[in-house]
Amino acid sequence: MLWSALLPSPADTTAPRTEATQRALATWALQFTPRVALVDEAVLMEVQASVRLFGGKRALRDRVLGEARELGVAQLAWGPNGLAALALARAGIENGFKRTLDALLDTLPMATLSATHPHRLTLEHIGCRTLGDVRALPRGGIARRFDQHLLKALDQAYGLAPEVHEWVALPEHFEERLELMARVEQAPALLFGARRLLLMLGGWLAARRAGVTAFTLKWAHDAMRSRVAGEGGEITIGTAEPTRDIEHLCRLLAEHLARVVLPAPVGDLVLVATEVRPLHEVSASLLPDAVRQGEKLGLVLERLAARLGPQRVLRPVLREDHRPEWMCHWQPAAQALPRHGAPATGLPQPGFVLPVPLRLLVREHRPLYQGELVLLLGPQRVEGGWWDRVGDEDRNVVRDYWVALSPEAGVVWVFQTRLAESPGWFLHGHFA
Repeated sequence: MLWSALLPSPADTTAPRTEATQRALATWALQFTPRVALVDEAVLMEVQASVRLFGGKRALRDRVLGEARELGVAQLAWGPNGLAALALARAGIENGFKRTLDALLDTLPMATLSATHPHRLTLEHIGCRTLGDVRALPRGGIARRFDQHLLKALDQAYGLAPEVHEWVALPEHFEERLELMARVEQAPALLFGARRLLLMLGGWLAARRAGVTAFTLKWAHDAMRSRVAGEGGEITIGTAEPTRDIEHLCRLLAEHLARVVLPAPVGDLVLVATEVRPLHEVSASLLPDAVRQGEKLGLVLERLAARLGPQRVLRPVLREDHRPEWMCHWQPAAQALPRHGAPATGLPQPGFVLPVPLRLLVREHRPLYQGELVLLLGPQRVEGGWWDRVGDEDRNVVRDYWVALSPEAGVVWVFQTRLAESPGWFLHGHFA
């Protein structure tokens, strides 16, 4: 078996803060295994079944250690059972497999096992200093003079008896609070504490096999603020598609915080997962995949929109409109695309459309554009728009479109107006 013990930083001295930190750490740990337990001040997790999923023991250890440090974990240890890993963590020993378990535990201070705490003075008076000293005492004498809990804990730590734990349940909703170590006066500096909350959010999302499409960061101002500052503020950030990429979420949050001005120092942060959706995982291939470089286009567009403003980063979207000028419109790149796109017309469409149709000369009822045009395909009637009016602009069109051939310009797209005050021929596009 492979167990890990995580000890939060001793900086949290008050009981409520210790419990909140321990609970949040347990929520983050559920992404690695459903077998997570709270024991004393530590978080224990049994990860034997998850080793292959995370790429082996070394890869799992590196990931747990890297993220746990950012979450304020002071000490981490690995062992063959939960109580042994906890004792090793308290002693500052990370690897519980470098020697036999008996040899490791016998040298540890007696206080590393919680069951010895009620009998510490008595055990010290009879000369016990290490767990090996306690284990060397006669079992019958330990059972009579002390309680059965001490003997049972020793057997469990040394792997002679099975452990029983109450596993932590995954919360239905994510909302975590963090008290900052110092008051923050500049909004971009909030990212340091917010990243810790986002790591917890990432663990919760991984355990739920989900991604976030919107999250809200709230902050509370210091109690010594002015009345005009208010109690606090908040900012909500949305994504175009579900994600739990913490680095991307941090970059988005950093861009938004750069435009926030705090009227008073901030002492507390709260992160809430506002919108959560299932996230479909990509199956790993048995064959070596090509190396993927760079970021996805959607992630880049979201970061640019956060930096420049949503109205300055646009993408084209097709509309269900047969008039070429209004068949395409521009929307903010961060905004989700329509679920059902506009259907294809099935008719020839040019690769390049002029912003304003170009009126053509006509000779003997034949349109001219760098020579006399030869009409190849058509007509395609486009009629409608009597309902569409913007100010004095009438968008009603009655046109016959043709695919034509120019001696010099190649294949072009032209139309002839109908029922107009000045009927004529116009060039509207070029075929690549």
